[in-house]
Amino acid sequence: QFTPFKFNKLIAKCNCEERREVVIIAEENPIEPELFLELEEETEGAPASSLYLAPNSCQGRCLEAFDKHHPCHCNAHCPEFGNCCEDFESLCGHEGCSHSRDAINKEVLQSVSEKIYRADTNKVRKEDIVLNSQNCILPSETRDQVDHCPEPLFTYVNKKLFSKLTYTAFINLLNNYLQATGRGEHFTAQELAEQDTFLREIMKTDVMKELYGFLHQQNHYSSEQEFVKERDSSGFEHVFSGEVRKGKVTGFHNWIRFYMQEKEGLVDYYSHIYDGPWDSYPDVLAMQFNWDGYYKEVGSAFIGSSPEFEMVLYSLCFIARPGKVCQLSLGGHPLAIQTYTWNKSTYGNGKKYIATAYVVSSIH
Repeated sequence: QFTPFKFNKLIAKCNCEERREVVIIAEENPIEPELFLELEEETEGAPASSLYLAPNSCQGRCLEAFDKHHPCHCNAHCPEFGNCCEDFESLCGHEGCSHSRDAINKEVLQSVSEKIYRADTNKVRKEDIVLNSQNCILPSETRDQVDHCPEPLFTYVNKKLFSKLTYTAFINLLNNYLQATGRGEHFTAQELAEQDTFLREIMKTDVMKELYGFLHQQNHYSSEQEFVKERDSSGFEHVFSGEVRKGKVTGFHNWIRFYMQEKEGLVDYYSHIYDGPWDSYPDVLAMQFNWDGYYKEVGSAFIGSSPEFEMVLYSLCFIARPGKVCQLSLGGHPLAIQTYTWNKSTYGNGKKYIATAYVVSSIH
């Protein structure tokens, strides 16, 4: 069973003129590999191949990539080769009508992502934000921890945005989490209610309805009740709020969080290495900053997107391309998100969550 929103990283790429470090990243069996710029690599914990709960079972392994070291398999092609684990059908049968990771092809993903992009009626208008991105540095300079930008990133944000229901529900969650990882967190009844409110509000939005309609058509969910049941906010803290791990900032990939912390004097914007090609919002920015004394070497974020838009894109890619590059299209520009799966035996009864998710952007 797949449950979205357990992320460990977000990656973007840099298009600063004459400052490009190119890495080829392609889907499995690509015909024409595309060039991407890879900037952030925050692998945390064990590699994906060691995160599975049981090598002789498909528990937490549905639709995984083939690994010759496993005694049995749970991928889309194991029925063809007769090497599936015994519980493949019972545990993985609901992952798709054809058990194929490629049942949703690249063109279909690009088409639905454009629909989701257009459906984000809560996104920021161009006049709602004045951004001062200032100095773009080389990727090789990100470890220097030098403040190249004397001014804040956000010059102006229209505060009326935060009266929108999903924005309000999102902001109410931001103070519910601890900065340091590895410390137990106990939520009050009010905080749990705030989580429910946030999930309930985003489920009402056009982007979430677009996602459900698409996945229902693809036979991933038989009813809206099933779809709603599997939404989960467990990765919210890492990706949207940010954490400190081993003296470094991890996650913290949300523009609203950044703006609010910057206004409070807790975030000091240093520089950026990538500014996306979009001339309206949402856009993508990969930046360096200091958060309350801790440095973020590369922190990538959508700028001007609604909270529900980001949740929908990561869910789409995790469901359609778990552990793979998920090539999308937003406003006519290519964008890719890669996810990896994560299992935690002490949480969620072994459900599969997003271990790692990062944004990459084509140099085209």
